[in-house]
Amino acid sequence: MARASKSLLNPTEFAILLALADEPRHGYGIAQEVQRSSQGTVRLGPGTLYGAIKRMLEAGLLEENAASAAADDPRRSSYYRLSRSGRAAAREQARQLADLVRTASTKGLLNLNSLLSQGEA
Repeated sequence: MARASKSLLNPTEFAILLALADEPRHGYGIAQEVQRSSQGTVRLGPGTLYGAIKRMLEAGLLEENAASAAADDPRRSSYYRLSRSGRAAAREQARQLADLVRTASTKGLLNLNSLLSQGEA
């Protein structure tokens, strides 16, 4: 069952979608990418991460495929990737957040130029 693209994702869901936007990852890889991209401010514990992944699989935002490094490797990791609706939901969330940031800037709550220049440093 796909989620309506107009509803906002929770921060954990959005962080997971962002972590998977450029390539499929296994659970630990998702947690590492979320921590890296947030400069260490967001850390997803296993319960939070895998609970969110389960809900996102059920909602049709993610797809799963089993893979292993070698055919005889008994350890198998599930890799996750964005589904078409997951990519659409991430794009919609990013657009909505960008709109909110622009509004905050026009209301004097945020210096958008300063924020943008920090990203270039």
